[in-house]
Amino acid sequence: MVIAVNTRLLLWNKMSGIGWYTYHTLKHLTHMHPEHRFIFLFDRSFDDQFIFGSNVKPVVVYPPARHPFLYYVWFNFSIVPFVKKYKADVFFSPDGFLSLNLGNIPSIPVIHDINFEHFPQDFPFWSRQYYCHYFRKYAHLAKRIVTVSEFSKNDIAATYKVSPDKIDVVYNGASDEFRPVGEDIKAEVRTKYTQGQEYFLYVGDLLPRKNVVRMILAYEAYRKSADSRIKMLIVGKSMLFTSEIMDVCSRSPYREDIIFAGRLPQHELVKVMGSAKALIYVSLFEGFGLPIVEAMKAHVPVITSNVSSMPEIAADAALLVDPLSVDSIKNAMERIDKDGQLRQLLIQKGKQRSEQFTWMNTSKGVWESIEKALSS
Repeated sequence: MVIAVNTRLLLWNKMSGIGWYTYHTLKHLTHMHPEHRFIFLFDRSFDDQFIFGSNVKPVVVYPPARHPFLYYVWFNFSIVPFVKKYKADVFFSPDGFLSLNLGNIPSIPVIHDINFEHFPQDFPFWSRQYYCHYFRKYAHLAKRIVTVSEFSKNDIAATYKVSPDKIDVVYNGASDEFRPVGEDIKAEVRTKYTQGQEYFLYVGDLLPRKNVVRMILAYEAYRKSADSRIKMLIVGKSMLFTSEIMDVCSRSPYREDIIFAGRLPQHELVKVMGSAKALIYVSLFEGFGLPIVEAMKAHVPVITSNVSSMPEIAADAALLVDPLSVDSIKNAMERIDKDGQLRQLLIQKGKQRSEQFTWMNTSKGVWESIEKALSS
């Protein structure tokens, strides 16, 4: 079998969530199935470490697709002759984008979520126009759809009016790099980022739907009510819409204790996660919420939202809060800080819960979806 794969997000030292999904899933798939050939379609020069075996054929197809107009060109014109040249039996797209011009070649997108349908304000104008127009088409064109939670499956089926029977739920994995760290590492991290103090941690982009403003307000309320010096460490890339976050932070009496670390490389994030008092992940909408599982693997207790996919992923291994309520988030911070027995219970339950989320399981689920697409 020949499997053509969209690998344009495999960019060394520049990978975000879907890039890491692509990396781990394809690494396992290519190792699990040496009998099949994988055509990796890159949109620029690639790092050799992405060529996971002799069954991988890398192909660079220009132009680089990093703008909606170039998405259209790359997927609908640039890659088409290469997919056909190598006689691909199936086209697999880990970032959800498809070509409308592959004829009878079955396509399988991974549509992680459709947050752009619900929070269009988080996206630049042309990007949200493209996503909202074409992902509906992709959902109908796809032979099968892979998504990462039951929540996302139901959302895609309802929003795009496609049968839930063609949507396969395959949970994300989380890297085994996330694990408990020793007291020496914790001391090193706290000295580097928080003047030696313990800290609550947020990991993610600084977008409105990530609810960072309410998280900061909850932290401020917690500090006012508690005799505590715990700081708030925020790790993530600044986006186009961070002015409200910065305004709230600048007016806080605890602004010196709210630290923005920016985006961190994976090896540093592993240490920062493992050294946290707790992960605070109170987003308004997630298709999965990978930091939840990464924290659990690091034996760090989690506070997360009771909406969208987050209660599904966290189950009973996290404190669930109303993300629209500053008091609800603040109260959870207080409980994590004051109740050592609760912290240990959450750590133990999180450890057990996180064992279900492995990249091997993800790859097996994706392969089952590919087989279904080819057999139907």
